[in-house]
Amino acid sequence: MDKLMTAAQAVAHIQSGMTVGVGGWGPRRKPMALVRELLRSDVRDLTVVTYGGPEVGMLCAAGKVKRLVYGFVSLDAIPLEPYFRKAREAGAVEVSELDEGMLQWGLRAAGMRLPFLPTRVGLGTDIVTHNPHIKTIRSPYPDNELLLAMPAIALDVAMLHVNVADRLGNTQIHSPDPFFDDCFARAAERCFVSCEELEARIDLADPARTGDPRANGFERFWVTGVVHAPGGAHPTSCAPQYGWDMGHLKAYCASATETGGWDAYTANFLQGSEADYQQRVGGLEAIQALPQAAI
Repeated sequence: MDKLMTAAQAVAHIQSGMTVGVGGWGPRRKPMALVRELLRSDVRDLTVVTYGGPEVGMLCAAGKVKRLVYGFVSLDAIPLEPYFRKAREAGAVEVSELDEGMLQWGLRAAGMRLPFLPTRVGLGTDIVTHNPHIKTIRSPYPDNELLLAMPAIALDVAMLHVNVADRLGNTQIHSPDPFFDDCFARAAERCFVSCEELEARIDLADPARTGDPRANGFERFWVTGVVHAPGGAHPTSCAPQYGWDMGHLKAYCASATETGGWDAYTANFLQGSEADYQQRVGGLEAIQALPQAAI
C-alpha cells in the first residue's frame, strides 16, 4: 500500500513511444520535477497530451516528442511558448490541436473506458478538417442531430502535481482550480503524482486536520506512485504555496532566441539532481517565497 517513490523510479515506467498526459494548466501546477527527470532520460518518440505550458517546449527542444495533443501551449503572461513555437513552425512534431473542451471530453471518454463521447463542440470549425481522424455521428433518437464523436484519449502514463498527498495515493488540490487533473488520472493506465506536502495518511473524515475532502478530486486507486517534491512545480506556480517564477520563465524564453540556447539551459539547469536544480534557481525557500500573480 506504500506508493512512495522517487522521481527517477516514477519516470522509469515511461518508455519510448508511450502516450503521456501532463496535468496542470499553462504555467500553473505543472509536475516539473517529473518533467525534468524525464528530460534527463533516454526516452523519445512520445505522444504528449496536455493543456500545455513550459513542459511542452522543453520536451520538444530535447527531441522527445513525436506528437502533441493539446488545447493550447502558453506561459500566460508570455502568450506563446517559444520552443513549442519553433518545433511547430519547423514541422518537427505531429500535432492535434483541439478545443479545450474537446480535449477534456476525450480524456473523460478514456476515463469511462468508452470509445468516444458525443458533443456539439468543434462542428462548423476547421478542427475536423485538420483532425480527419475525428468523425461525426447521428443521434439514434428522433432528433437525428449530427454530433461530433470525440474519440477517447487514452494515456499510458499521467504525471500530476498536487498540494498534498499521502503514501496510499490520496491527494488534495488546494489551489483555486483543480483544472482537469482528475481526467488525466482516470484516463491513464498509470498515474504518478508529485506533491508539495507528504502525509503518512490523509484522513478525509477529519477536515479540520487535512482540509476540505472535496479537494480530493480522484480516488487513490488511480495513483500508481507518489513523489514528494516540494517546489516541484517550479518555474510554474503552485497556489497557495507559491507563484510562478516569471524571471526564470523570461530567461528560459530568451534562450530560445539564442544560438545554442537550449544546450545552455540544459547545462545550467537540467544536469544533476532536482536538488541541484533548486540550488541553481535560488533554493527551495526562494521558490516558496515567489509571490502569486493576481490572475
